[in-house]
Amino acid sequence: MELRGHARIDQRSLEMHRAIADKLRADPALLSIAHDNLERWSATSGRSQPYLDAWRTLLNLSLDELLHRITEQSEWMTAMRQSSPFAGILTPKERWAIYERYETHPLKAL
Repeated sequence: MELRGHARIDQRSLEMHRAIADKLRADPALLSIAHDNLERWSATSGRSQPYLDAWRTLLNLSLDELLHRITEQSEWMTAMRQSSPFAGILTPKERWAIYERYETHPLKAL
């Protein structure tokens, strides 16, 4: 069965976070981008503040635990990835390569 709609978007987001995890593992200093994004977004967050607070908590975990969490296949982390503070860690080329795979080669459900 082909993944469609939200299932496809959620799977693509998971793949993007796996790529982000690889980059953070190689260069933990990139975490500063996520911290900066959270700080900036908090000024205008409105109803998304609980998600930003949850991300702040996650970013205070050990690197190994954080990387495990951002790639976790749970309902909670699927929802959390929708407000991910990791914008700017993947290059446009890296991001578009993932998008392209999902446009050209639809995933099959497991």
